[in-house]
Amino acid sequence: MRSLQGLGLSLEPGFIDDYRERLEVYYRERDTEFIEYTALFLLKKTLADWEQTDIPETSLIKALADMYAVTQAHWIPELDALPTLRLLVEQGYRLGLVSNAADDANTQALVDKLGARPFFDVIISSAAIGVRKPNPKIFWKALEQMKTPPSQSVMVGDKLGADILGARHAHIFSIWITRRANTPGNRDHLDTIFPDASAATLAEIPGLLRSI
Repeated sequence: MRSLQGLGLSLEPGFIDDYRERLEVYYRERDTEFIEYTALFLLKKTLADWEQTDIPETSLIKALADMYAVTQAHWIPELDALPTLRLLVEQGYRLGLVSNAADDANTQALVDKLGARPFFDVIISSAAIGVRKPNPKIFWKALEQMKTPPSQSVMVGDKLGADILGARHAHIFSIWITRRANTPGNRDHLDTIFPDASAATLAEIPGLLRSI
């Protein structure tokens, strides 16, 4: 990371590769891991293993922000995302966002980049509360803040191993968005995790909710 090098650290050539490898392991395991190990935790652990322990946390947070700014510039919303959110709110639904994320600041920045913050009553990331989907606690935390019981809630997500399984653990009706059903993380669960309902796109959600 250039930001870390800018702090005057003499990082060994293999440090960046080591950190990237740890992040790759994190992303491979994220659909089934119940505890959140944040990007900051992984960075601190990597630095400690490379005998770099005297770096202020504010500098590490700045370095991570610089790293995520690269990917944020390339994120674009699904075409039906904002219209669907707007329609759901107009129809009287209250919305919450629950995200598995290694960095809460990155999650919040992406929500703002999308322009979606006004539509959500609650925005929760696993990085902020320490547990990940499919752990039901992250869903219950969102519902607690919204003062809504699981029996009156619906979870919409595109990951079988995190979203749909998590909703089942939390006793919430689940709708699976199938347009990425053949991605590796979902393909592994097609015969073992089953949603209560499914839709190909977000645009189908308002009509599907009316039929439930």
